[in-house]
Amino acid sequence: MCKGCCSKGSCALTWITKILVIIGGINWGLIGLGMFLGSVEGWNVVNMVLGFSPVLEGIVYVLVGVAAIMFIFECKCSKCEVNASVDTSVNTGGNM
Repeated sequence: MCKGCCSKGSCALTWITKILVIIGGINWGLIGLGMFLGSVEGWNVVNMVLGFSPVLEGIVYVLVGVAAIMFIFECKCSKCEVNASVDTSVNTGGNM
């Protein structure tokens, strides 16, 4: 699935997308874990941190959703595309 975005030369948008997807995944994991452990309110970290402002909380949820969609389709910028072609040739021994 990763086509060079894990390398140091990824664009800023790719890194932001990864961070938001990780935040969303951890948050959903904690919500599920909280449910299994009997917590009525769950362990929704985004709500714990930004619950004072429903608008900010909603923005974070929308950004995480957009990041997940972007992660599925991968970055097509020139920086990521160059890294993807370099990593592919290295992983296959230079034969594409």
